Amino acid sequence: MDEDLKKKLSRDPNGLLTYEYIANNIDAIDDIMPELVDNMIAVDQTGQFVASTARYLHAIDADKYAASIDTLVKAAIDKDREHSYLPDLIAGLWGADYADHASELSATDDNFRRIYKRLYPAKGI
Repeated sequence: MDEDLKKKLSRDPNGLLTYEYIANNIDAIDDIMPELVDNMIAVDQTGQFVASTARYLHAIDADKYAASIDTLVKAAIDKDREHSYLPDLIAGLWGADYADHASELSATDDNFRRIYKRLYPAKGI
């Protein structure tokens, strides 16, 4: 990432500028995606744009961006203390019927298990 872009995005107040940069330049940023993800995590205090970026990358190409998605989901779990963005994140990544497959998904995906336990602590898995 060049220094001008790094400086600009480091002043991002909440993650929106970084999210927009990713969305507007998705075809030309693969080589700097790890730095963009790190910046997003550093500037987004609530997890809103971290979760949105994970959902966006999943929709674009879940396999290609798997490492970035994993990093963003882990950050979203930690940042979204109010559980404002986790419901959309879990449905966006694992489908609207995720609850029907909670046991299987929990056994194979730690991120799913962590989100599900936060959203439904009384249900268990």
